[in-house]
Amino acid sequence: MKPIWHAGVGNIASVFHPLLSLSAYNPHTNKPMDESSLQELLAGVKDNRVSIPEALHKLRALPYTELEFAKLDNHRALRNGFPEVVLCEGKQTAHVIAIMQHLCAAGGPVLATRASADVARQVQEVLPELRYNNLARTLTFDPRPAPKRPGRILVISAGTADLPVAEEAAETAAIMGNTVERVYDVGVAGLHRLLSHLEQLTAPEVSVLIVVAGMEGALPSVVGGLVRVPVIAVPTSVGYGASFGGLAALLGMLNSCASGVTVVNIDNGFGAGFAASRMNFLREAVQEARS
Repeated sequence: MKPIWHAGVGNIASVFHPLLSLSAYNPHTNKPMDESSLQELLAGVKDNRVSIPEALHKLRALPYTELEFAKLDNHRALRNGFPEVVLCEGKQTAHVIAIMQHLCAAGGPVLATRASADVARQVQEVLPELRYNNLARTLTFDPRPAPKRPGRILVISAGTADLPVAEEAAETAAIMGNTVERVYDVGVAGLHRLLSHLEQLTAPEVSVLIVVAGMEGALPSVVGGLVRVPVIAVPTSVGYGASFGGLAALLGMLNSCASGVTVVNIDNGFGAGFAASRMNFLREAVQEARS
């Protein structure tokens, strides 16, 4: 008998246990194991609202769920503030579907990156509640969106060709509970386009800026010289021969003369969005400590 992940995608829904499907999802009973849900569970045991066997059943999947092809980290939200994110690229579609079913059944939020249109279509056949951003190549499931943090994250792209990476960053930051604004196609070849948004760039509500650029990667240095908040530079693989698939932009950003510019890997919009969210979280924590 073949393992279940070798089944045809059309038969996936009938192969997996019904408890793993979104049709079995109940927002009142299925919750991700984050800090608040763990506190709620322990308080329930203390107040005799939850029996010890019930609590053991909820905790049995900790710290991870064992699949033959993956170990799903159920503690990720508890440790890092956000559940495990699925990188679709390089995985078999059946594996992606199985992983997404487990994560969605836990209640979300769920983020999958680098999902091609074909993979997204097959995943949505099983999990139609997922939202697909074809530009960012992201799949998201967020049935109970968290209140937005007070600060803003501004995502800036140098050119239209950089939008897939910029949108990946924006989608990542948004599902993590941040207000995201976009300023696109304002590269240094027409600097007046960027300067027309100067008030938006320097608004006091902006906590961090993500600046995405290919070619020579000059835009983050320009932005870094205009603002007083952290700038996360994202080099992209956009460019002609001597750009070396984004290496020229990466090296240019690493050698920026503007203070406060940090750099992530080539085309790593996800990493930039995640880092920006953590920076914005620190702003929120500082504000709460002062109040």
